Order: sequence, then structure tokens, then C-alpha cells
Amino acid sequence: MTPRPSGRIHERHRQVDARGRRLFIAVPLPADVVDEVRGIVEAVRAEPLPGGARDVRWVRLDGLHLSIRFLGPTPEERLPALIEAVEAAAASVDGPIDLELAGSGTFPAGRRPRVLWIGVQTATERLARLAVATEDQLARHGWERDGRPFRAHLTLARSDGIAVADLVAARLAAAVGDRRIPARIDRLGLFESITGGGPARYEPLAIRNLA
Repeated sequence: MTPRPSGRIHERHRQVDARGRRLFIAVPLPADVVDEVRGIVEAVRAEPLPGGARDVRWVRLDGLHLSIRFLGPTPEERLPALIEAVEAAAASVDGPIDLELAGSGTFPAGRRPRVLWIGVQTATERLARLAVATEDQLARHGWERDGRPFRAHLTLARSDGIAVADLVAARLAAAVGDRRIPARIDRLGLFESITGGGPARYEPLAIRNLA
């Protein structure tokens, strides 16, 4: 029996790219965790950059999430199957996942990083199992598997490889320090990334509680 979607697709009067909507699957973070991360980011951003350098591109803090699977431009007609995949993956998990955010890093590591992030500690195996379950459900509906290993992290900024990113990454590491931020993950969702007019915003299309 096909599970009923717990979320709904939001109808909006907007032009959709010919390739489809930019979609991804992720777990949203609780509001108290977002607030603590916001404090870290604001502390880093409050420090001036040398010589009027251009800052890294910080993500919108009102949509913080841990990405599970990036899908990219997706035709509208595939949305119902995606919602079914999210439903089934969420139902396969034995309740909420308790983890901690701790430490920071960059992709790639070393000079001129392109992505700045906070790490995930504890419960990484359960989060990885959720990622595998998501991949399995997507494969059932015709998506190719992502061959890259899953590595849980919270993306905070993208830098396009600018030189000042090294300094910002060091400041982020100092601001995070030895702090450990507990987070209870209890939902899995399908999201659309909407760009234009500043940092991308992330609109939920379907959200399912972890069983």
C-alpha cells in the first residue's frame, strides 16, 4: 500500500526552470540549535575583514539543515514519487536521532576552501543509515545512486575559493571551540532551493516525522 504524503506540494505562481525544481532531501534542525549556531555565525561575521575583502557567502540561518541527498533540477511529474521515497525512508528509522554538532572544517581541507561547515559528532551511524534508506527508496523510484560516501556536516558558508576564506574558516573554528551542541533530529523532508535576490532560501515541499 502506498503511504500517504504527510506534507504537501505548495502551489505557487512562479516560472519553473525547464529542467525542473532544484530539490534536495534533508533533516531540519530544531529552533534552539539554529539559535546557537546563529550566535556562532554572528560572532564570526562581527569581526572586520582586512582591506575591505569580500566575505564568504553565508547560508540563510532560517533554513539550517543537515543534507541527506542533493537531487538537483527535477521535473514536476517526479515530485509524488519523491514524496513517497521520503515517507518510506523516514518510516524505516526507529525514532528520533540524538546527535551533537561539534568542531568545524572545510571542503577541501587546506588553503582556499570552498565550503565552511560545523561537524556532526555521535549518532553518525544512525544518520548514515537514514541516508542509506533514502538512497534505497530513491533507487526504487528510478534515481541513480550517489556513489560518494555520506559525510554528515552542517554547511554554513560557501567561498568560491577566495583568499579570505582561510581567515574566516579559522575564525569559525575559534568561535566553535570545544562547544558541543546537542540536537534531536526527528524529521526528514523534501526541500526546494530557490535562488535569486541573495542567499538561497529553502522551502519545504514535504516533511515526515521519523518513525
